[in-house]
Amino acid sequence: MADQASHPVKAAAFVANRERAKWHDNTLWFVRSKRDKAASAVPEWETLRERASQIKQYALANLPTLLEQFEEQAKARGVHVHWAKDAAEHNQIVLGLLTKHSVKRVVKSKSMLTEECHLNPFLERHGIEVVDTDLGEWIVQLRQEPPSHIVMPAIHTKREEIGELFHEKIGTEKGATDPQYLTEAARQELRQRFLAADAGLTGVNFAIAETGGVVVCTNEGNADLGTSLPKLHIACMGIEKIIPRAKDLGVFLRLLARSATGQPITTYSTHFHGPREPGCEMHIVLVDNGRSDLVASEEFRRSLNCIRCGACMNTCPVYRRSGGHSYSNTVPGPIGSILAPSFDAKQHNSLPHACSLCASCSDVCPVKINLHEQLYTWRSKLALKGLLAPSKRWGMWLAGKVLGSAALFRWAGWMGRTALRWLPRWLVYSPLNPWGKQRELPTPPRQSFRELYRQRRNNS
Repeated sequence: MADQASHPVKAAAFVANRERAKWHDNTLWFVRSKRDKAASAVPEWETLRERASQIKQYALANLPTLLEQFEEQAKARGVHVHWAKDAAEHNQIVLGLLTKHSVKRVVKSKSMLTEECHLNPFLERHGIEVVDTDLGEWIVQLRQEPPSHIVMPAIHTKREEIGELFHEKIGTEKGATDPQYLTEAARQELRQRFLAADAGLTGVNFAIAETGGVVVCTNEGNADLGTSLPKLHIACMGIEKIIPRAKDLGVFLRLLARSATGQPITTYSTHFHGPREPGCEMHIVLVDNGRSDLVASEEFRRSLNCIRCGACMNTCPVYRRSGGHSYSNTVPGPIGSILAPSFDAKQHNSLPHACSLCASCSDVCPVKINLHEQLYTWRSKLALKGLLAPSKRWGMWLAGKVLGSAALFRWAGWMGRTALRWLPRWLVYSPLNPWGKQRELPTPPRQSFRELYRQRRNNS
C-alpha cells in the first residue's frame, strides 16, 4: 500500500484532471523552449555553465573561510549577522528581531528558505501578519497552499481561478479574467500592505564574500519596495548562496534569468551593502539546516550548486505531468527529489523514483549539476536503507531473474510481443494496468531483435 503522502498517490490526483495536466505540461514546455532560445543566443553559453560550476564547487570546498569573510565584510558595513543551525533557530532569530522592534506587519519577497523553514505560519502563530509580495506567492498564500514551483509559484492555477480568488478576497469584479485588470488590482492591494509594513524580509540569491553584500533578483521590484519603506530589513539565506568575488556575480546573472524564464536578465538585480540610511537596520540570517551534511557528502554535494532557476522542473516530463504539490516538498522537481531525501529519506523515499532518467534536467542545469546521476544514486541508497516499496523490491527481484537468464529473457520477450498483439485494448489500457494511464505503447514487432539479426545474417 503506497504512503498517502507519496509522489505516485499525489501525482495520480493531479493527472486525474486531464485538462489541467495537459495545460500544465504545455505551459512549462513553453518556458523551457524560451530558455533554449535565450541560451542559443549566447555563443559562450557552455563556457558560462562550466565557469559557474567551477565557482560553486570552489565555494563549497572553501565554505567556512568564505562565510567568515562574508560575515567580517558585512559587519564592517553595519550589517548584523546571525547564524542558525536549523529551521527552528532561524525562526526564533527572526521572531526575536521582530519582537525587539515591536513589528506587527511584515512584507516579504520571495524566499524559498523561509518556505523551507515554514516561517509564515510560525510568525502568524505569534501574532505577526506576514504578506508575500511576489504576485505568485501572494496568490498561493491567499489560497492557503504552498508554492508548486520555485520561480512560478502559482503555475498550477488558471486565471479563472485567480479571478474568483481575487473577487472573494479583495473584491474584484466577479468573473474577471483579464490579466492586466487582475494584476492592477493586486498592485493596488499590495501597495497598501507595503505602506503599512513595519519590516521587510527578503531572501538572497547571491551573497558575495569579498564585499559582504547580498543580491536579490526579482521581476516585480517587490523586494526593493519592501526594503525601502520600513526601517528594518531582514535577509534570510542558506549558506550555499555564497560566491567568492564580485566579479563572479556576472556569470550567474547571465545564466539565472535565461535558464528560469528565457529573459536576458531579471528586471531588478538589487545589491544590498548595509542599512539604507542612519536609523535603519539590516540583518542577515545565515542558515545551515542540513546543508553542512550535504557538503560532506561526495555523492550529493553538487546539488548545493543550485541557483534556484527552476529549469530542471520546466524540462522534467514527470514534474510537468504531475504538478509541484505531488512532491510534498518545498523544492519540487528533480533538484527537490535529491534534496528532500537528504533531509528525510524515509518520508521522501518515493521522490528519486519520480524520474525517467532521461537526463534532460542535467542538460539544462546552468551550473551543471549531474541531477539524473544523483537521482540514480539515491535509488541505490534507498535500497541499502531498506526503504524501497515492496512492489519495487519484488519487481527488481523478478527483473533480475529474467535478465539473468537468456532463456527466460527470450521467453518473456515472446510473451510480451504476443500478448500486446492479441490482448483486447480495454485490457491493456484499463484500471487493472495503472502504467497505461496517459501512455500509448507502439505496435510490437513480430520478430525479436535476435530473430531479425539472425535472419539478415543468413540472407547476407
